[in-house]
Amino acid sequence: MGNNTYAYYPGCTQETTAKEYNESVKAVCSVLDIQLKEIPGWICCGASSGHTTDYWLSHTLSGKNLALAEKLGIDTAVACPACYQRLVSTLKEFRAEAELKDKLPSLIGQPFEAKYNVRHILDIFCNDVGYDTIQSKVVKPLTGLKVVAYYGCYLVRPPALTGFDDAENPQTMDNLLQVIGTDVTDWRGKVSCCGGSHSFTLASSVKDMVSDIIAAAREVEAEAIVTACPLCQVNLETRQSGNDKMPILYVTELLGLAMGLDSKHWFERHLISPLKLLAKHFS
Repeated sequence: MGNNTYAYYPGCTQETTAKEYNESVKAVCSVLDIQLKEIPGWICCGASSGHTTDYWLSHTLSGKNLALAEKLGIDTAVACPACYQRLVSTLKEFRAEAELKDKLPSLIGQPFEAKYNVRHILDIFCNDVGYDTIQSKVVKPLTGLKVVAYYGCYLVRPPALTGFDDAENPQTMDNLLQVIGTDVTDWRGKVSCCGGSHSFTLASSVKDMVSDIIAAAREVEAEAIVTACPLCQVNLETRQSGNDKMPILYVTELLGLAMGLDSKHWFERHLISPLKLLAKHFS
């Protein structure tokens, strides 16, 4: 297999509530000649709450997926930051901790040697494919669309786990949005927490957090927020208040739009429709 081939771990949300993210990731990767081989028999990684219940359960769930991916003999690509965190955490701890290295193979019922790495799709786009190559694939620059890049609190944190972008002022998604032509601007909310899975248990607090993120985006006159996280996307989309709600888009949806891909069916799935906004700029 070539260096542009990865085992692909989609994760649960991209098979359910975030199908548009999953589909747009695959479509953009195809344009960029990135080959994704979905991991046969993958299971839930434990995010965003399963990993907090038991140390061994946490690593067993992630370890099973890592072992299945290892059979493919290539690095793993992940698009969901929560899944990425879980897989990388187990991978790095397995390499460093003798007890986990000793017990994990028996817990997952198969050999595992941690031969390969786990990469977030943004890391692959920006640091393997490169901005020049991505820009060369743009057929419809998204000129005039005012957006902000929202990384959330764990896509690039902690740096000891992630390491592909700055933990306090990340730039990978900003750079991608710039090369496809959007008017992307810096803002104070790019690494703020959306509340994560507390949306189910502390809904009022999550609404307050989301309200502040939306307010921060409006401060810089953004028309939409762009993310690379299914959980962040659903929180920002469902916990907004008021009638004038801001669209929350996946970065790969906009990449696909700029590359001339058939993307309307992705945008039609959003609870806050971006179609009117996109038609205003690109009709």
